[in-house]
Amino acid sequence: MARYIINGIIATIIHFCTLSFIIEIANMQHAGTANFIAAFFGISASFFGSRYFVFKKTAPPILTQATKFWLLYTIMAIVHGLILFIWSDLAGYDYRIGFLLSTGLQVIVSYLGNKALVFNDKT
Repeated sequence: MARYIINGIIATIIHFCTLSFIIEIANMQHAGTANFIAAFFGISASFFGSRYFVFKKTAPPILTQATKFWLLYTIMAIVHGLILFIWSDLAGYDYRIGFLLSTGLQVIVSYLGNKALVFNDKT
């Protein structure tokens, strides 16, 4: 569990820093769209951290794991982005708070999904 938390923190930092850069430096006006772009970077970091550090399951081919991982995380990124879109773009609340709320939900779903679907020896 400690490795999962460390990996998640690193991936979240990458995701949030990319999101902040896109909104604050690149001046993208839509937090939901910016989040979808930033999610790609966080998801990539999370996959490699999960494969080699958290679950240490490298026996299945990387393409098999990556496909399952990206499917799971694509669904989660859509939900994350929609929450941020509703929270920030429609309701007008601070995107940083919306990011924290979305990420809290994502932490639970990603651990369970990775353990059961992606890095499970039986799948």
